[in-house]
Amino acid sequence: MTDNVQLLAGRKVFVTGAARGLGLAFATAIAEAGAQVAMADILTDVLEESVAALQARGLSVHGFTLDMADPASIDTCASAAIAKLGGLDGLVNNAAITNSGGRSSEQLDIALWDRVMDVNVRGTWLMTNACLPALRASGNGAVVNLASDTPLWGAPNLLAYVASKGAIIGMTRSLAREEGKHNITVNAVAPGLTKVEATEYVPEQRYQHYHDGRALQRLQVPEDVTGAVLFALSGLSRFITGQVIAVNGGFVMN
Repeated sequence: MTDNVQLLAGRKVFVTGAARGLGLAFATAIAEAGAQVAMADILTDVLEESVAALQARGLSVHGFTLDMADPASIDTCASAAIAKLGGLDGLVNNAAITNSGGRSSEQLDIALWDRVMDVNVRGTWLMTNACLPALRASGNGAVVNLASDTPLWGAPNLLAYVASKGAIIGMTRSLAREEGKHNITVNAVAPGLTKVEATEYVPEQRYQHYHDGRALQRLQVPEDVTGAVLFALSGLSRFITGQVIAVNGGFVMN
């Protein structure tokens, strides 16, 4: 267990893209901080293993199948997760795909562009909408959108993904203004290049570029990002909304 065991005590939190990588790290830290957690992912087999491992530790987690490209799946998953938790206090919109890595703008095709936008942007929008009634009912709702530091510095050869995460930042600010009257905070966490399964495709040259440009010159791991997510979900940040928290060791400073 972590030192944050009581930080989210009694909270009910839904994490998308939670089967592995950053999403699993978030779900684990949130559960360790005392919350009940619904974990959703399209990788059903991996998700089942992750949920079972956390349940074996005595953590309150539940798994749900989710396809962020399918609006019906989003609605079904959100409804099931909220019903299982008995309400909702926090949503972590983590599920996303990259798909455009290593390609220049001219090498992207329309189908790939649309796939990235459907999952990363439309999916995040629809999932948030599906959860808003429960978050409003909470009275202290919090939405944490996973952005990226790539649109903060203009990462090349990753255009569809970078554009989608730039859209997430804009969405975060707009939703923060719309939902403030319901006492819902909406913030974005923008990690730098983090060593997880989803970044295995990244060439060593890009890792070195990040390493050399960081004020804290070491490899970024999932545990480096969990603190910002816990903070954004907790009572410590109730007057912080519409913000982008860059978590990248000082590679980008804003």
